Amino acid sequence: MSPVIQAEARTMSTQAAEYMATPATDRITRHILVGLLAGLACGLVINLLAETPSTARAGEFLLRHGANGVLLVVGQAFLRLLQVLVVPLVLTSLIAGTAGLDNVRQLGRVGVRTAILYMFTTATAVSIALLVALVVRPGEGISLQAQTSGQPQARPSLIDTLVGMFPRNIFSALSAGEMIPVIVFAILFGVALTLSGDQGRRLRTVIEDASAVMMTLVGIVMRLAPVGVFALIARTFANEGLAVLLPLVRFVLLTVATLLAFAFLFYPALVKVLSGLNPRPLLRGIRELQLFAFATASSNASIPLSMRAMRRLGVDPSLASFSASCGATLNMDGTAIMQGIATVFIAQIHGIDLGAGQLAMVVLTATLAAIGTAGVPGAGVVMLSMVLLQVGLPVESIALILGVDRILDMVRTAVNVSGDVVVACIVARGERRLDEEAYYGRITPH
Repeated sequence: MSPVIQAEARTMSTQAAEYMATPATDRITRHILVGLLAGLACGLVINLLAETPSTARAGEFLLRHGANGVLLVVGQAFLRLLQVLVVPLVLTSLIAGTAGLDNVRQLGRVGVRTAILYMFTTATAVSIALLVALVVRPGEGISLQAQTSGQPQARPSLIDTLVGMFPRNIFSALSAGEMIPVIVFAILFGVALTLSGDQGRRLRTVIEDASAVMMTLVGIVMRLAPVGVFALIARTFANEGLAVLLPLVRFVLLTVATLLAFAFLFYPALVKVLSGLNPRPLLRGIRELQLFAFATASSNASIPLSMRAMRRLGVDPSLASFSASCGATLNMDGTAIMQGIATVFIAQIHGIDLGAGQLAMVVLTATLAAIGTAGVPGAGVVMLSMVLLQVGLPVESIALILGVDRILDMVRTAVNVSGDVVVACIVARGERRLDEEAYYGRITPH
């Protein structure tokens, strides 16, 4: 096994373990839930007072000066803090993540094939999510007015979209929040770091430190999430009443159903088609991994169990180490599904129609952003704000999703790590580095 791969996997799992060892994550989750419920109750009370003739005067006062005054300021302040993290977080994470894949060169064709499969499954995941959301339309039945000045961007032509992927001036792209050019530049810069020898390694260390600092800043801002969620949810329900609840329930059920279908229908079919293997042993072999990932909501913390599951299924140890560590960086199928459905859901509740160009931009952005999505709880929500900004949707609507995100995060993390094992088995079979006796165990192949 490559020492580089061992060191990287050990570092990632150690950092994840340290992150998960602190009780802060669970406390924040509980506090967000409390903020959600308190905001729901507060908003409904204000709405009820405003709608009842005998209390309409008091209700209108609370609506004007409370919900659309104090709570507006608090909620927008939280959103601005969340938005200011997007560009520096994506830039540093993508550069560090891409530069950290220098072991792809050591594994040659195997590494490239693994990375391509990860990107393919992520793009497929977000495409399926968009299609399902467009058909089921979870955001129908309510029309919220955008609470910011953000409006849908003009729909560019295909040529303009392709040309616009490449930055003319990286500093103007950073200041304007043009995420696709930033992502492309970050990936190219990360590749350049891997090819620059000692100079690249020194600069990579600095960027990795900057990425770690940004993740710390994300943690600081997320500590304010309960207050922000309270303010945003209270204002939403104060203005809209109970009409918001049904679409939110539809969104949660649709997202969970799509995640489960992807894990237990798409992945087995992919294994059968691309490798010819019977998927049943694989599904049995990842149960423990899925339960652990569901409980921790962290891909990074699941790396050791991912390696063990791959090895038990007969994957070559060096390939298992690479696939597990690379998958925690590149493979975010579950996160992509959530982002796809959430984007369409938010567009629908605001009465915004997304064109084909904007939907393609969501696929591209979510797929490329998967490289820089940290495998720790809550990171997917920060990346979702980037996707919404890219297609001109109101970012404040994240508050609705943030309140139920912990449940979704647990399910999508289980899907993420399942995809790591699936890709590892497919690549190992294609490269003749899979022990099929270990894979099948007592199950006769057919």
